[in-house]
Amino acid sequence: MNKKNIVILVIILLLGIWGIYTITKPSKTRVQMFEKTSLNNSISKVYDATVFIKTLNGNYGTGFIYKKDNKYGYILTNEHIITSDVEITNSKDETTKAEVLGKNEYLDIAVLRIDKKYVNQVAIINNSKNALIGDSVFTIGSPLGYRGTVTQGIISGKDRLVKIDTKDDELLMKVIQTDAAINEGNSGGPLLNINGEVIGIVSLKLSDKDIEGMGFAIPIEYAINHIKDLEENKEIKFPSLGVKITDSNNTSELLKNNIDINKEDGIVVLEDNNNLKKGDLIIGINNKKVKDILTLNCELLEYKTKDEVKLIVMRNNIKRFIKVSLS
Repeated sequence: MNKKNIVILVIILLLGIWGIYTITKPSKTRVQMFEKTSLNNSISKVYDATVFIKTLNGNYGTGFIYKKDNKYGYILTNEHIITSDVEITNSKDETTKAEVLGKNEYLDIAVLRIDKKYVNQVAIINNSKNALIGDSVFTIGSPLGYRGTVTQGIISGKDRLVKIDTKDDELLMKVIQTDAAINEGNSGGPLLNINGEVIGIVSLKLSDKDIEGMGFAIPIEYAINHIKDLEENKEIKFPSLGVKITDSNNTSELLKNNIDINKEDGIVVLEDNNNLKKGDLIIGINNKKVKDILTLNCELLEYKTKDEVKLIVMRNNIKRFIKVSLS
């Protein structure tokens, strides 16, 4: 091998060694990793709108600011939290007294008011109707007093019927089911979609040694439908069909009104009124089945007084669709 070839071989060898060193030497530049699925941007849209709520008798929970005007900020939370005088702490650790404007036991919602100087952000309100099972959701709350805690999950179920025991009656409410972690102190906080928009109000959790990940939230539209009355401390008047009715299995009431007993589930009309006839059997409202007064009242929560709905009615063994205005 001549000298020229030896020189070329040495140069190639040196270049190879230099290349290997360049590739493998430690970099002084810090590599920053970004998670594409992070909720940080969505959380930032609502985090400062969430507040910690505490009552003078030690009850506590969460709320969120849904509106602000020239003087005040307005907070939505759960009725069952508000057991005495209330104070709130915002995301800047500022504490102030809150005025209770109105509350309703059945819907389990309450509206509070604070001075606008304590408002750092206003939440964006959407609705739960467009949400789908499997959609990602998250909550911001104060579990066990740990303010500003974020938990993530999915919508595990929609239109779940949960019995609510009030002072006067047993009622049904349709709620959103989620597996996002919910604990004492989350009550009243927002349930949010992936965009950081409120679709529900966290209300309750099933607790048992054999149960895990079953939390429930009130659809936000239930609150919005009645928000004006709550802000003005008016009694909420829920819509009705404006006619006397009874369950189809209430034999004594049917006999008393000379109405033939019908074995099909539904609601029997006891008088002529509002386009309905005595003896009509109501089996649905706006294409949703109803089997008794409890489920009917649950469906009516989605509407307001004077709204028009379409009832599915059996009259003389013929199915009819009858429009009525809610009263």
